[in-house]
Amino acid sequence: TIIGAGNLATHLAPALQEAGHRIVQVFSRTEESASALASRLSCGWTTEVAQITPRAELYVFSVRDAVLEELARRVYDHLKSLSAANTTSSPANRDIPAPATPATGADALFIHTAGSMSMEVLPSPRRGVLYPMQTFSRSRAVRFRESPIFVESPTDEALLLELATGLSERACALDGERRRLLHLAAVFACNFVNHMYDLADGILTCAGLPFDVMLPLIDETARKVHQLRPRQAQTGPAVRYDRNVMERQMELLPDGQDRLIYELLSKSIHDRLQLDKD
Repeated sequence: TIIGAGNLATHLAPALQEAGHRIVQVFSRTEESASALASRLSCGWTTEVAQITPRAELYVFSVRDAVLEELARRVYDHLKSLSAANTTSSPANRDIPAPATPATGADALFIHTAGSMSMEVLPSPRRGVLYPMQTFSRSRAVRFRESPIFVESPTDEALLLELATGLSERACALDGERRRLLHLAAVFACNFVNHMYDLADGILTCAGLPFDVMLPLIDETARKVHQLRPRQAQTGPAVRYDRNVMERQMELLPDGQDRLIYELLSKSIHDRLQLDKD
């Protein structure tokens, strides 16, 4: 059962299905998202926690960090109450046959896909993390086989590694502390870099130029770090801390925040390069 139907879930669920796993249900708080993903997977869906099926062996939580703990608790309490009442069918999925294994419902494995959240937020005794380190957008396909996947579980690590290996050629176990640092690094390498693209796009728009003039530069910068450490690949006026160039460029930025970003990044580049010299 997939809990969530956002960017990551819309890529992960089909990848799991293609790897031979059976998706029995999708839960999302909105009918549009739940039904759209369920339609792709040919499975049931619901927007109500009380209708989540107890017949799944694995519950995959792919939701915002802010709601993960509370939602996982609600789902677990719901499944536990069904188990206590000896319920044998799901209100929303009466036509779904029970899996062969008895480890379903409240006894099933709960996992989340968050990079920065501890697995302790999951209330199930069987719990873990499956973190695909990749950027996901609904409209763009992702090559899961090439994307690193990191897993963690005190009870089912071997099972999660087997599942992850079915999705990616780069699957391995990683403890929570290092996963959180990995996610932080990914924020710098992906989210912040993409924001720089957005700022560049705004500057180009002011000049009446299309963003695609940047693509050869962006592509070559990315290719370089396949062979060089990022610090070795660094170029630009901040390397020399050329204040004449930097001051003229900052004058072209109309927004005070953009100027501050430019200045802080330039100083950070220069200072880190100075560490090598020292």
